[in-house]
Amino acid sequence: MTVVEVDAGCCGFTTKIEVLKVDDHLVKADVSRDCEMITAWGKELGSLDWGQCFRNSADSPVFQCASKHIAHVACPVSVALLKAMEVEVGVALPVDVAIRFHNASTE
Repeated sequence: MTVVEVDAGCCGFTTKIEVLKVDDHLVKADVSRDCEMITAWGKELGSLDWGQCFRNSADSPVFQCASKHIAHVACPVSVALLKAMEVEVGVALPVDVAIRFHNASTE
């Protein structure tokens, strides 16, 4: 099982994502968060054919489901799920990802 935690930023929500490889094609995703949008998204996802998730963004079930439930298009949680899936199925190493702002204006 691969587990990641996402600090989504200004919203103040933290998300826990657990991904378990079920077989050669399926993973099960469990998403825990206080945000109602992410909770609804996570419930709909359930088990996913991980190969379909990585073909392209427009056809990815992860992003298609996110577009129905997550109003904030820049929310990093859907990408975090994909990164966890990559690690769980063995196509990526478990390396942290970060977005850092340098000299950002707060006006």
